[in-house]
Order: sequence, then structure tokens, then C-alpha cells
Amino acid sequence: MEQALAGGIPQRAGWYRFFFADERWEWSPEVESIHGYQPGTATPTTELVLRHKHPDDQEAMAATLHDIRRSRKPFSTRHRIITVQGTIREVVVIGELLRDDSGGVVGTQGYYIDVTPARDALISDAVAEIADNRAVIEQVKGALSLVYRIEPEVAFDVLKWRSQETNVKLRALAEQLMADFAVVGGGERLPPREVFDRLLVTAHQRVRARSARGDASRPSAAIADQARKA
Repeated sequence: MEQALAGGIPQRAGWYRFFFADERWEWSPEVESIHGYQPGTATPTTELVLRHKHPDDQEAMAATLHDIRRSRKPFSTRHRIITVQGTIREVVVIGELLRDDSGGVVGTQGYYIDVTPARDALISDAVAEIADNRAVIEQVKGALSLVYRIEPEVAFDVLKWRSQETNVKLRALAEQLMADFAVVGGGERLPPREVFDRLLVTAHQRVRARSARGDASRPSAAIADQARKA
């Protein structure tokens, strides 16, 4: 059942890296596909990345990129891109600091998540039935939907993607995220967006730590402190 839940994400998410010194970009085949390219046919550059931004979002995204270079802080943004085929897609981009072996910040790295509302996005009846019977998965889907303003089907794909990327069972990942939300949100509200980003991309680490210790894992003190300040 876990394999059924975690399988078959249609190019909704992938990774990227951006090196500040020479403005060198790297992206996964999934991110290339999100932009409308066949994998291996396009070389990302700053000019290319910005050219794909929707005209109404382009200025803001150029400013965001400039601020990332200056501030060298993690970031999260939601904006529109235009594919090679002229299709408008909505993406969430989560960026963490990229460091060299000595710990110096040399760039940013993270994920693109395609959150475009799907007109015909369907989950198979078997998978939907399994998901509906798992309350914690439904709760996390709801949280993802609220924070990123995406459809439940897309939220489910994001959760499946994190399960695949980290090789952590879907249910374990969902349970960890719900435990995290309860801690940083006090059980009464969802954590702020920047805290949510961090929890989403690091939940697998706490699942593994919990498994190794045989007890409940919690968000790091830094994450909890960030939630209190937000």
C-alpha cells in the first residue's frame, strides 16, 4: 500500500542549485520538464530562468534573486512561469543555503513544486480509498492545501514526492509533520510559511532520528524558536 501511495508523480517536483560566484545553475530533469523542455535539452542560466517568469511576476522574481544574493538567507516564493509551449504554470520554490566544504555560503539550493491546478487531476480509486482511510495523511493534505493554496490532489502529490525523495514511508512522514505542526503551532494554528517550508523539507530527518532512538522526534530548537518569533 505504501508503494501504491508513493508512486507515479507526474513531474510535479524537482531540485535546483544556483551558485553565486559564476551564476551557474543546475536543475533536475523534473524541473526542466516543468519549464516545458525535454530532459537534457536545455542549459539553465539566470537569463533563461528569468525569461520563463510570467511578465507580471518577472520584476518581483528578479528582485527576489537579487535579495538572495545580498542577504544569503533561505526563501520561499510562489509565482507563475511560462513554458516553452506557452502554458502558464504555478510553482512554489523553496530555497535553502548551499555551502561548500568549509561551511561558507556559495549559493542556494532547493525545490520547484508545480502547484498548477489540474483540470483533470485524478487519483485512482484504489489510492483514493487508501488515502481516505488514513486520517493523518488527510490532515497533512489539508495543511499543505491551506499553506500553499493548492488543490488536495496536488498536495497529495507533494507529500508523495517527499516520500519518494527521502525514501521514508508516506504515513511516517505525515505523522511526523503533524507532530511538528502541533509543536510549533501550539496545536491551534499552522506554523508560518517559512517555518512550514523548513519542516516540509526536513521531516524525514526527524523520522529517521525517531526510529534510531525509538522515541518521538520533535522539530529542532531553532525551528521552534523561529515559529515563536514569526
